[in-house]
Amino acid sequence: MDDQQRDWTRREWLGLVATGTLGSMALLQAQGTRPLGVQLYTVRNLLGEKAPDTLKAIAAIGYKEVEMFGGNLDTLVPAAKAAGLSPVSVHIDGGLIMNDTPQDKLDKAFDDLAALGFKYALMAYIMPNQRGTGADMFKKFGDSMNRAGKSAKRAGLSFGYHNHAFEFGKLADGTRPIDTILTSFDPELVRFEIDVFWVSVAGNDPVAFIKKLGKRVMLVHLKDKAKDTPVKFMEDVDKTAFKEVGNGVVDIPGVIKAAQAIGVEHFFVEQDQSPDPLASLKQSFDYLKKQS
Repeated sequence: MDDQQRDWTRREWLGLVATGTLGSMALLQAQGTRPLGVQLYTVRNLLGEKAPDTLKAIAAIGYKEVEMFGGNLDTLVPAAKAAGLSPVSVHIDGGLIMNDTPQDKLDKAFDDLAALGFKYALMAYIMPNQRGTGADMFKKFGDSMNRAGKSAKRAGLSFGYHNHAFEFGKLADGTRPIDTILTSFDPELVRFEIDVFWVSVAGNDPVAFIKKLGKRVMLVHLKDKAKDTPVKFMEDVDKTAFKEVGNGVVDIPGVIKAAQAIGVEHFFVEQDQSPDPLASLKQSFDYLKKQS
């Protein structure tokens, strides 16, 4: 049993997956009250030709679900299912929202995602040059999100927005995007995926923020932050700010408790930067299973 506690290298993980050595261990570790998922951005540099082995390695750790992003979904979804992972959620192309996509094309995009078996679709990022300088831009953004929310609902999907840190900073007109977003989004059409790392980077308490939004939160990204990380409202944080879950200063048990209290069922581990993402995912998983 001691081997189960060691930090595996990527090569060791792939080798063990190939031989089936981790099968029984993963089955035992996966038994818990909360299915845990991975945002595949964590392993973005291992996808492509390495996607099948990488997905098998994620499943071998004990994760049961994945959240996808970008393209190549027609290949990644079957590969995830073959590895024993459920593709639950997906981050969509931001251009669908920001570029006034014609309604028929918007409807088709969500229909295609539903056909692949996703339950949730998220608008994940607004490029810096598209953020504008005042509340007017984010009011227009809210209108576009509500339109997309109607399209997603029509396709049988739940639609939402994934935050970063910039939403909490002040614009040139003195307003904060997060305040305009909260008043502009129709709660019946657009909910939130809370990234607790970025909420914390912006100087906020993720637990309090989740409680504030309540039922408007539908998904949570579990990420941890290094001690003494400076408050920022942009994404240019140091790579060392990203820590394995349980290895930083974010109140992860409090986040989970607050999220579960409002009915959140899916939690995705994400670590934007890591020299060995699979080892990081294992370390986060081991910590989280102790919280189950």
